[in-house]
Amino acid sequence: MIRSLCVATTVALLAATTAFAQELTASAAPAAPPPANVDTAMPASDNDYRIGPEDLLDISVWKNPELSRTVPVRPDGKVSLPLVNDIVAAGLTPTALRQQLIDRLSEFIPAPEVAVIVREVHSMKVAVVGSVKTPGRYELRSAATVLEMIALAQGFTDFASRDRIVILREENGETKRIPFNYRKVASGDEQANLVVQSGDIIVVP
Repeated sequence: MIRSLCVATTVALLAATTAFAQELTASAAPAAPPPANVDTAMPASDNDYRIGPEDLLDISVWKNPELSRTVPVRPDGKVSLPLVNDIVAAGLTPTALRQQLIDRLSEFIPAPEVAVIVREVHSMKVAVVGSVKTPGRYELRSAATVLEMIALAQGFTDFASRDRIVILREENGETKRIPFNYRKVASGDEQANLVVQSGDIIVVP
């Protein structure tokens, strides 16, 4: 009985890992990143994802089906909706975009209830460079964490410095260095497993 349970658990874990890996494709590795400033980042959560161009959004307005629709984010980062016309979506979290839509729709509808869901991700491109077995630039179809990105790069090489991993992230025209504590994540600290953003470069010395 115990042996059967162990086998079933192992099969389930392998299936989940395979399903995630099939959602991503890799391309050539980027050039070495420039020096940057040190900063911190939020832990992993659904609200960490920032909408980007070409993403597909489900926007629902309760009791107003004529305002609810599935819309793509245009290359200029905007979406078009009735009443509000064009509104910037790129760079915002779904929660932030929801609040902006509520503010705009409040001019026309009393106490609007709005939901924003990212149906398809098309804008996420993240690089993993340095001491990993398969360095490269990966295109994601769903949100991912730093640990998942390292796994996609086939893990560390023998001489990787796991205590010196950093994420390089462009924000407001500046490149920030965000330390990643691999040992905390490996020991089970989910709060330390950061969600990557489009354009991030994970550097493993």
